[in-house]
Amino acid sequence: MNKADLVNLVAARTELTKTDVSLVVDAAIDTIIDSVVEGKKVSILGFGSFEPRDRSARQGLNPKTGEKIAIPAKRVPAFTAGKLFKDRVQG
Repeated sequence: MNKADLVNLVAARTELTKTDVSLVVDAAIDTIIDSVVEGKKVSILGFGSFEPRDRSARQGLNPKTGEKIAIPAKRVPAFTAGKLFKDRVQG
């Protein structure tokens, strides 16, 4: 499923226009991204939570040459599924 599919399904379920749903989806995604960039955790009850995580610097190997390379520290986004989401996926 892509974003257009999501917009179509939500529009069909809510009887809102696709334009309105698209604006809401874009706003929700932008708000989540902005909050995680600021270092905040975003929790959506039943769905899951988004948060930034720091990865420390480490040594890696170039798979082609076997040469050691330094992988710098960085901050990455992380998602943890909520209980309801996990339970529904498991059946």
